[in-house]
Amino acid sequence: MRIKTWEDYEKAYARSVNDPEGFWGDIAGEFVWRKKWNTALQWNFDEPKIEWFKGAKLNITENCLDRHLSTRGNKLALIWEPNEPKEKFIRLTYRELLEKVCQFANVLKKNGAKKGDRICIYMPMVPELEIAVLACARIGAVHSVIFAGFSANAIADRVNDAQASMILTSDGLYRGNKEIPVKRVVDEALEHCTSVKKVIVVERTQWAVHMEPGRDVWYHDEVATVDKVCPAEEMDAEDMLFILYTSGSTGKPKGVVHTCGGYMVYTAYTFQNVFQVEESDVFWCTADVGWVTGHSYIVYGPLLSGATTVMFEGVPTYPSPGRFWQVIDKYGVNQFYTAPTAIRSLMAMGEDHVLAYSLDSLKLLGSVGEPINEEAWQWYNIHVGKERCPIVDTWWQTETGGIMISALGNTGPIKPAHAGYPLPGVQPVLLDNEGKEIEGNDVEGYLCIKFPWPSMIRTTYGDHERCRQTYFANYKGYYFTGDGARRDKDGMYRIIGRVDDVINVSGHRFGTAEIENAINANDHVVESAVVGYPHDIKGQGIYAYVITKDQGAKEDILRAEIVETIVEQIGRIAKPDKIQFVPGLPKTRSGKIMRRILRKIAEGDTSNLGDTTTLLDPDVVDVIKNGYIKD
Repeated sequence: MRIKTWEDYEKAYARSVNDPEGFWGDIAGEFVWRKKWNTALQWNFDEPKIEWFKGAKLNITENCLDRHLSTRGNKLALIWEPNEPKEKFIRLTYRELLEKVCQFANVLKKNGAKKGDRICIYMPMVPELEIAVLACARIGAVHSVIFAGFSANAIADRVNDAQASMILTSDGLYRGNKEIPVKRVVDEALEHCTSVKKVIVVERTQWAVHMEPGRDVWYHDEVATVDKVCPAEEMDAEDMLFILYTSGSTGKPKGVVHTCGGYMVYTAYTFQNVFQVEESDVFWCTADVGWVTGHSYIVYGPLLSGATTVMFEGVPTYPSPGRFWQVIDKYGVNQFYTAPTAIRSLMAMGEDHVLAYSLDSLKLLGSVGEPINEEAWQWYNIHVGKERCPIVDTWWQTETGGIMISALGNTGPIKPAHAGYPLPGVQPVLLDNEGKEIEGNDVEGYLCIKFPWPSMIRTTYGDHERCRQTYFANYKGYYFTGDGARRDKDGMYRIIGRVDDVINVSGHRFGTAEIENAINANDHVVESAVVGYPHDIKGQGIYAYVITKDQGAKEDILRAEIVETIVEQIGRIAKPDKIQFVPGLPKTRSGKIMRRILRKIAEGDTSNLGDTTTLLDPDVVDVIKNGYIKD
């Protein structure tokens, strides 16, 4: 059901609103189901309870792999580009990928994994990561991928919450000029986990690692003993496919649950229509599989659509800032999907590194993770797209499963820094403070969705009430995205940014409470408050205000200790950019921290802090202002 013209879009969108069950039922009919559904949709946003394709039976990997064999068996499914340009790349056809998935699935079963088990995956961007994800889905185990940059504490939190029985990992990883001892981090995490019975280790670096007898096994030893065929487990459409942990406004990460049927239908539909990938095209999404973008647009969306995908182990600046462009020319990439952070960091290095490459193969550019600013959009358009490639500025979330608002290839109008129009099936609204819908155009408000779409969050693992409170309790009858948005005079959406206590750093969301908990763990710290502020490269930087027990403490040493704790508990990506020591925080008489004031100061804008007379100690604001840390 490809959309090629604006008229196609308008027809599809109208039908998706007027007859959503029929619209999605027709799209779902393009897949292989072992049993068709009884009801396309049952839902309410009060509990919440959302069920798509109720009663249907399937296995998503049969749709990703098996069904392509007759027509695409020898077509490339995956091209893996290693961190080091001189290392040999790997290419796998659909037939070869299926064989490797079956082998990994049999290794999982041999080591005790079964349908419904939760399996955590903490691995570098190597082919085995994608293979492991699909192997879990093949046997009906629930995969939970943890970005291989999180700390041992962050791994332990996720493993314990999911009560995972198994971890799939590697000996180490290469990322740019860094070498990270992945297995050692897992070993440290497992000191605080009791549910894990087996650890399967993929060899990447050939480093010597500790292997716990009875628990740890080498993948290469295990795979030599298993068959290359593994029948796919039959799953219900609403069975769990994966849990992906995302930061919230409390300190504990929440496990977003996605299910098999709806997620499959929506990711394939959005992949095909947003990126307009043709049969002979090569698609490249630069995300890590540890994030939802990697799940939906490296693994599932492309494979469900029979596409050829590039998977990249490295970083955009290693061994030089031209690495992205070199890879595009090397493989003839046609659709390129990356983050504004990467674009801004490459912008800062001048144009020479991009002008050295032809980039003639490119047909479409994409942006993901955060709103792209106009300056970066123009640079991307002129220097990478040569002003001939549409830019799809996609808005979506871990919780939505797939792209929600975006241009569809070259279909319809595109405006710099505007996500665009909702995809068919997506019904966005803007609400005011009272929860009333704001009608018309040239308005802004809280972005909510008023009708379910197939790949939406079903629950937060083990804590359904948290799901209800976070996404459905703020505005009755709506899914609340946590973002503010503007609908311009033409009805196009522009995302303004988070309105809750979540900071978006390089497209990765961190709860302020999560970072504050890590800071407050330091013995010298009394209290802290963390806010986001505009950052030229990362979109948002992290600004921490910290009250210490001893005002005369050596600040440099304490800063280093705080950073070390955050890196240890969460990971390097959550490291604050600025830490300001303060005598107090602006609080109301009820004890609530006025983050609005702290945000303004962090942004360097103290011209309008509003009325501070209601604060418990208004004078503290002047002290904080005077101690503001400039770039």
